[in-house]
Amino acid sequence: MTDFIEIIKRVSSLAVFRNILNNKTVQNFLRLLNNLSDNTFKQKDLISDYSEFVSELYKHTDSLTDYILNIVLEDENIYMLKKGAGEEISPLLEERLENELVTLESLAKISCGDVGRAIGYRGLAKWKTEDIDFCKIYYERIRDINKFGYGIYANNHIFVIKDGKIKPVSFPDNTRLSQLSGYEAQRQTVIDNTIALLNGRPANNVLLYGDCGTGKSSTVKAIANEYKDMGLRLIELKKKQLHEIPLIVETVSRNPLKFILFIDDLSFTENDDDFAALKAILEGSVSSAADNLVIYATSNRRHLIKESFSNREGDDIHFNDTMQELLSLSDRFGIRVVFEKPDKKLYLSVVEDLAKQYELDMSVEDIKKRAEVFALERGGRSPRAAKQFIEMLKGMENSGAYKS
Repeated sequence: MTDFIEIIKRVSSLAVFRNILNNKTVQNFLRLLNNLSDNTFKQKDLISDYSEFVSELYKHTDSLTDYILNIVLEDENIYMLKKGAGEEISPLLEERLENELVTLESLAKISCGDVGRAIGYRGLAKWKTEDIDFCKIYYERIRDINKFGYGIYANNHIFVIKDGKIKPVSFPDNTRLSQLSGYEAQRQTVIDNTIALLNGRPANNVLLYGDCGTGKSSTVKAIANEYKDMGLRLIELKKKQLHEIPLIVETVSRNPLKFILFIDDLSFTENDDDFAALKAILEGSVSSAADNLVIYATSNRRHLIKESFSNREGDDIHFNDTMQELLSLSDRFGIRVVFEKPDKKLYLSVVEDLAKQYELDMSVEDIKKRAEVFALERGGRSPRAAKQFIEMLKGMENSGAYKS
């Protein structure tokens, strides 16, 4: 029979993994084990505690071992932070880490059978346990920490800024590079820069600009998806959140992972406070303050500025200097990639490629003819229009509505 009292004592003494004691599922389990050791608790109360714990566990998995191992690997503790920053670890901390991993492994291997027998009731829900070496897996994770990360970055790769904090996106856009067609040269430029970042070589901030629907945003998101297993993470922020960048840099600068700060659909008006914020960031070179981070921005405007004729009629004595400052912001990006509206040949090439991806059971010539009509009705050719058209055809085909 498992010695529940001894395990409770050992778990209560956690120091490196102290945060794990705040986990609701772990708290429920420890309360159950503690009550099992108290002869004053009635069987029906123990059954209720047991079922409360299993209900909470089932929200995540039916394996207690897997669940505890995952929260151990995700824990943002002092040992993980020091390793991530490349700092020296004291022998005392190394020893304590190993002891606590053994303790947590013991907790994770407590069987539902042992607990059920202690309660004295056979009609209880069950969970699985597995024979997993926590120390081995944890040290493997530490060895490749620049790919796996820790904390919220361990099991997520796309993030947003919410209430001044970096928050993971639960259901991110899963577009892959293999799903994108056309603009291969433009995408390769961004890919090469991203690989340089991942390999620890100098990388530039990138501005992707051009017509709507040409795949600028999809390119950035697909790259983030493609290279997440190499340690790439993407943090998306809106224009009004540009003032958050210094805090983001401070937060991730010592993280072993690589980060893209993604600003989508960027543009400014004259006297826009956010213009000055981004200008200062680019001139101050965020990447020099954090060599694990670059800014990727998309815009429909070459110079990022919404101009009107009245802008050119100002009474500024040094008016030309003012206009040049407004129009030169894009030049502060190290790389600028142009996504122009596709001509007929490129548009139809994208249509044909997407038709193959979606496995449409229609003739290529028929699809191309209909695609041209669709583009004219939607205001012009673009990869976005091509995808909308192919998805429409696929829906019609699946419903049996399409007739050649």
